[in-house]
Amino acid sequence: MEHSSDSYYVPDQSIWPIVGAIAMFLTLGGTGLTLVDLQTADHASQSSSIIMYSGVVILTIMLFGWFGNVIAESRRGAYSPQVDISFRYGMTWFIFSEVMFFLAFFGALYYARTFSVPWLGGEGDKGLANMLWPNFEATWPLLTPPNPEMFTPIKEVMNPWTLPLINTILLVASSVTVTFAHHALRHGERLKIKIWLAITIVLAAVFLYVQAYEYAHAYSDLDLTLNSGIYGSTFFLLTGFHGFHVTIGTIILIVLLIRVMKGHFTPDNHFAFEAGSWYWHFVDVVWLILFLVVYVF
Repeated sequence: MEHSSDSYYVPDQSIWPIVGAIAMFLTLGGTGLTLVDLQTADHASQSSSIIMYSGVVILTIMLFGWFGNVIAESRRGAYSPQVDISFRYGMTWFIFSEVMFFLAFFGALYYARTFSVPWLGGEGDKGLANMLWPNFEATWPLLTPPNPEMFTPIKEVMNPWTLPLINTILLVASSVTVTFAHHALRHGERLKIKIWLAITIVLAAVFLYVQAYEYAHAYSDLDLTLNSGIYGSTFFLLTGFHGFHVTIGTIILIVLLIRVMKGHFTPDNHFAFEAGSWYWHFVDVVWLILFLVVYVF
């Protein structure tokens, strides 16, 4: 199917946007109910968990169905160059939204370190807050929260030059290997694409395993938990959401590898591969910043 450069492909009506809206409603609503249950009881109620997991399942089905339609339309030549440009704009804005997402969390960490904790220690314009806990000493990392009865003190923080450094090396190496895979695709070397993509996926999987081990170590050996005050909250918030993004990126890489094995993509037409590599590079850059501000400084 041929299209002129100024034409625009109008897809058929689809149920997937409605399915996606329902899935997001169930997922977020179920998550909210689950968090409320965890605050008011020893464990989440079964109904809250069912709602949340139902939303996740429906969302997964929607993603496979909708992206499957997009792949089929692309494979039959339905898209014009204008559509390709719109995809690039869409992916650019999506990554920008993710940048702002993490920027908000980094901002919360900066505010806590620069303002809130010093105020509680008696410093700054609002140092009178120290009267709430007169014996509190403002230090960062905050090992002893202002109210130890409410939050669990931390034995010690994670050593950045052990597991976090290993994960940094893994992600930097994966960024290099996915670039090699993209380079091979642009030159039509399909065997090299498969090899470099497979290596990238293995590095990503090892990263996730190391992070899971790090969390177990933090909970069991360091008393670093979600109940460790502002330090524990920001630590798990930033590293946890980044780990979630790594998981999504790994799934994207696996889908790309499957498509390569099926013969998809050409040296001149492979934006899906480019979009996946953009996302993976974004995940890598976020980790480098996170490694510095959360673990090192």
